[in-house]
Amino acid sequence: MSTTTARRRLTREESQAQTRERLINAAQHLFVSNGYGGASIRDIANNAGYSQGAFYSNFSSKEDILLELLRRHMEAEALQLSTVMGNNAQQLEQILAELEAWASTLNQDADWCMLSIELQLHAKRSPTFAAEYQKVWGKHRSEIGSVISLLFEKLGRPAPASPDELAAAFMALSHGLALQRTTDRLDPPGRLIMVFLRGLIASAK
Repeated sequence: MSTTTARRRLTREESQAQTRERLINAAQHLFVSNGYGGASIRDIANNAGYSQGAFYSNFSSKEDILLELLRRHMEAEALQLSTVMGNNAQQLEQILAELEAWASTLNQDADWCMLSIELQLHAKRSPTFAAEYQKVWGKHRSEIGSVISLLFEKLGRPAPASPDELAAAFMALSHGLALQRTTDRLDPPGRLIMVFLRGLIASAK
């Protein structure tokens, strides 16, 4: 049996998922290299090897695909943090060591650093996009707030501020460092986040 015959044909759903992934990857590459405004839908489709019709079969606009990139990053970040906090048997120093290991990986993805800038700039320029951006941002802030609350629960200490306030400060620091990373090489990238977190813990009595 030839390789061509043996190769299983993709289902319609699998083919659509593959098309969607290729468009997302192409968009990310072009947003990073050319900026959001410098990447057209035609460019994204061509770069992925498809027609503009294929793009519109999966996304309604460039903003739609930009939001998908934001959702994916924030969902992955929230999952990583939840995993770190998921072991109830851990002691404080074990938890902090795992958080520090996680924080050391932040801002090392140069593409995300650039996308972070594009996302925030576009949210300032487009009220429609800003509304959807805030929905995703608010959901992520709530998830991060839950993780921080869990940390203080495990410590048996009161949090020094509301979960949303702490999460907003955490996210502002993280994204601020991402912006700086485009010009300054922070080493290690997560050190200041851990200084912030340890300071919060020390202030909670």
